[in-house]
Amino acid sequence: MDLLNPSERTEKYRAQLLDFMDTHVYPNESVFDQQMRESENPHATPPILLELKAKAKEAGLWNLFHPHAEWGPGLTNLEYAPLAEIMGHVAWAPEVFNCNAPDTGNMEVLTLFGTDEHKERYLKPLLDGEIASAFAMTEPAVASSDATNVELSMVRDGDEYVLNGRKWFASNAVRPDCKVLIVMGKTDPTAATHRQQSMMVVPTDAPGLTILRNLPVFGYVDRESHGELLFENVRVPAKDVLKGEGEGFAISQARLGPGRIHHCMRTIGIAERALELMCTRATQRVTFGQPIADRANIQDWIAEARIDIEMVRLLTLKAAAMMDTVGNKAAATEIAAIKVAAPNIALKIIDRAIQVHGGGGVTDDFPLAMAYAHIRTLRLADGPDEVHKRAIARRELRPYRDAASAPETVAGVSDQALVSR
Repeated sequence: MDLLNPSERTEKYRAQLLDFMDTHVYPNESVFDQQMRESENPHATPPILLELKAKAKEAGLWNLFHPHAEWGPGLTNLEYAPLAEIMGHVAWAPEVFNCNAPDTGNMEVLTLFGTDEHKERYLKPLLDGEIASAFAMTEPAVASSDATNVELSMVRDGDEYVLNGRKWFASNAVRPDCKVLIVMGKTDPTAATHRQQSMMVVPTDAPGLTILRNLPVFGYVDRESHGELLFENVRVPAKDVLKGEGEGFAISQARLGPGRIHHCMRTIGIAERALELMCTRATQRVTFGQPIADRANIQDWIAEARIDIEMVRLLTLKAAAMMDTVGNKAAATEIAAIKVAAPNIALKIIDRAIQVHGGGGVTDDFPLAMAYAHIRTLRLADGPDEVHKRAIARRELRPYRDAASAPETVAGVSDQALVSR
């Protein structure tokens, strides 16, 4: 499979997904919204979602994200990319297919680093869509864009670790069906910088763990929730340390690589949905005796949106292909690039779609306002733009700095080479 020729498996799942979205998801967007409004808990699972999950599982459209054939179809990143984009058209659609964050990343971590007990108790229910999970890494007291700043303490006490500290923006943590956390903290402050952190599996009913509140995002109380958590002498058996003490940073990098690209794939879907809504609205509304779609500036916006989407899609597919062929480390620049490009491009398109919708664009009558809030948040999730740009720039500068520290050259030829001539 290359960037422009999807594999047979991708085409098969793509056709099935498009049909499922048209038949079951889009017609039930208003039903989902109504059931959430009627729910007494803003983080509950509405009945329509359970119905659609059952239909998706029956149709074989389940765990499509999982690269391990034991747990899913075993698609590559490049094969999965077009499917994630389709799911991204509706904010809650990925959960219909059990492909929603943060559960996808947590399932991969448990697959790679979990014990047999972890897999039986947590991974299997997650793969079956029976429970939810959260990833507790970000902290309110430090700049968590630098993961080495993590302060939550994990102190060894016999066969247990004692956890103390505070986390926030733990997505899913406030949901009633959230049963397990993957928590990153500091086990050895004296170790090498990237060996100080560890990750542990912590059940949400662990004594000493308190869910303090849900954090709204731009005023929206998201169904998945963003919890602030307090750990007060929470005891975790040593057997629940993932991979081993000091491996937390390595696990976070393994988790965030695929997680970032999944976000970008879904973001392209959101951008496509915004463009569809913009075109529909522009052809339906008339101002000053002329359809909005006939205005030159609106046509510019539509053309630019198409160009931008095609560019960022190709960049995302390139990153996915490199992850599959040369690995996440070699694809680090491309992963960082799409993490910056995808949400920024989507934000521009969503903003213009809102403008075309007029007052309606900033209401919840259309999905644009919520999409804007979520995508603006994405510019901070899994690392802010500035961190990714810094990483890209450092890689670009490295050969020039290496050359600057080498012997002086004339037109690219070293002094030693000139002497030898």
